[in-house]
Amino acid sequence: MDAVISSTLNKIRVLAHRQYHSTDILSPSTVLPSPIDQFRTWFNDAVDHGVQEPEAMSLSTATPNGIPSARIVLLKQVDALGFVFYTNYTSRKSSELLANPHAALVFYWREIHRSVRIVGSVEKLSPQEGNEYFQSRPLGSKLGAWASKQSTVIDEHALQHRLEKVHNKFGITEGDKHSNVPTPDFWGGWRVIPE
Repeated sequence: MDAVISSTLNKIRVLAHRQYHSTDILSPSTVLPSPIDQFRTWFNDAVDHGVQEPEAMSLSTATPNGIPSARIVLLKQVDALGFVFYTNYTSRKSSELLANPHAALVFYWREIHRSVRIVGSVEKLSPQEGNEYFQSRPLGSKLGAWASKQSTVIDEHALQHRLEKVHNKFGITEGDKHSNVPTPDFWGGWRVIPE
């Protein structure tokens, strides 16, 4: 891609874009009847073709007044009901999902020239589902969930201080790789149910 910065107007103009060429023809006769089954096929294709982080997806939420917000989260499961990700329930995304239980997801798989959009309602996962996933996470991720207050600005040294407190709270010592760290009650999963 060629980009030119105009210093007089202080803007970036994109002059050319890579053209994509695909032999895939999308029509009702070339895709599976179930959109979720089709997603699974495409996701596996992305993995097979070396797409970097195929599970990375843009999650868009909105306030009750319709002010949108988007961020990248990681897909953790696709089941017959929808698309699952996990987060802190006190985060901005969770607050917006509680107030306006609808979301949009976008996957962009550059290497295979494909994107997938999903729009739907959302539901919280059960505490049991959240706990099962949380306990499968690496120790550092578990501790980070306890220490991090998502969607807040913190002092430069505050996160390190919080991590030290969490280490002490759960008796974590240097070199521990496995430890019994409980799932926080403020942490869990959301499922986006396609419409």
